[in-house]
Amino acid sequence: MNVERYLRLIAGAVVLATLALGYWVSPYWFLFTAFVGLNLFQSAFTNWCPMMTILRKLGARDAQSPAPPGIAHSTQGGR
Repeated sequence: MNVERYLRLIAGAVVLATLALGYWVSPYWFLFTAFVGLNLFQSAFTNWCPMMTILRKLGARDAQSPAPPGIAHSTQGGR
């Protein structure tokens, strides 16, 4: 997977987890849900998110990374 897919996976999991925690444990967890939403909103404009930086440092690759040497990309539809 690439950084963008990991980011969506983590954000979705955190939103679902904090919604459950807010419902069953304490409504203060909804503040964390709002933080995730605001962070996703600002990253749409700035193209920067703290989790993306962490994922890159952990070795996740960007979606537009070139293929490893020796592997060619075909744009001819499988020919």
